[in-house]
Amino acid sequence: MKIVDIQVIRFAVRRQGFQNMQLLPAVDAVQSLTKIITDEGAEGYYLGGSGHGDMDGLSAAQAATLQGHYKSQLAGQDPFDREKFWHWFSVANQEENLISVIDMALWDLQARAFGVPVYKLLGGCRDKVKAYASTYPNMGTPDDYANHALDCKRLGYTHYKIHPYYFWDPVTRQPAPGRPSHIAQDIEVIQAVRAAVGNDMVLSYDPWGTYRTYEEAYKVGRELERHHFYWYEHPMLEYRVATYEKLARELDIPILSPEIAAGGFYTRADWIRRGACDMTRIDVLRGGITGVKKLTAVAEAYGVKCEIHMAGFGNLQILGSTSEDVCEYYERGLLAPGIDYETPPPYLEAIGDPMDAQGYVHLSQEPGLGYRIRWDYINEHRV
Repeated sequence: MKIVDIQVIRFAVRRQGFQNMQLLPAVDAVQSLTKIITDEGAEGYYLGGSGHGDMDGLSAAQAATLQGHYKSQLAGQDPFDREKFWHWFSVANQEENLISVIDMALWDLQARAFGVPVYKLLGGCRDKVKAYASTYPNMGTPDDYANHALDCKRLGYTHYKIHPYYFWDPVTRQPAPGRPSHIAQDIEVIQAVRAAVGNDMVLSYDPWGTYRTYEEAYKVGRELERHHFYWYEHPMLEYRVATYEKLARELDIPILSPEIAAGGFYTRADWIRRGACDMTRIDVLRGGITGVKKLTAVAEAYGVKCEIHMAGFGNLQILGSTSEDVCEYYERGLLAPGIDYETPPPYLEAIGDPMDAQGYVHLSQEPGLGYRIRWDYINEHRV
């Protein structure tokens, strides 16, 4: 079996979002489906590849790169040689998300050819995973956060993660630059959510790197400890590794980072070695399934958790192939009042992460990544 073609189909969708206390009107957006085709008819697919989870499609320039440079290197190759390709493109310093898209489409191809889900091809470990509700930032007042957390608890979530106030002023309720941080209001949210849900719900916290000083990060961290939060995610800019080393030493709450730093599993292995984090973080757009599995092995060897960043089909397959002792939770969301997370997008017949009343997301048993693609919609809405 040989690769004969790579195609990127870009197509139009309508998408609704949430920003600064408001449910936004649906807007036009572009999604993409990358397709790898072989001479024996086997195909592999990946939806998305840019931005958050699987939702955002590749740009026209990125699509051209895949259909040009990447296709020229992969044409005539055995599609099962993923590890070889991963090293080719990694040493060539290619864009992480493009390496990832190719890698995941190849995993999907082989799993489809064998008639199994990707997580079984990787080595199955579990078919359901604990989920946590992950919020949009700037959802409203502290009471708004508290009420949303209660709603999530009633739906079955056992873990709730707060994205607090950033690039928005919760006092004036107007967009704002990244400085100053609003730690007084952030702390009010921390207190309100814990008071609302009680001590039997796991809580986590992610200011998305917007605390610019060590003192801010430390002060909020101590408040999180007082309210028994599980982890403190990405509190500061992730290029300041020495400052993270100091924070991890001084605080008792586990520091979960890096989240978005470039360098895939190599960067994260160095953070673990340096003691700059207590738990590590990655997603499949930072090296593909191949790269993430490398990090889960490093994390297991060092006895630290590797919490997977973002929702998505590829991330969920990773979780199905790992132990809860290494990768515990699935990030479900982003969620906010009024956001419909349960209806599939028009190009899919079903969502990829249905959750039961006990807060578990069940892995699809469809071959490959789990897509149930509506080809008629994609073909009718090509850009």
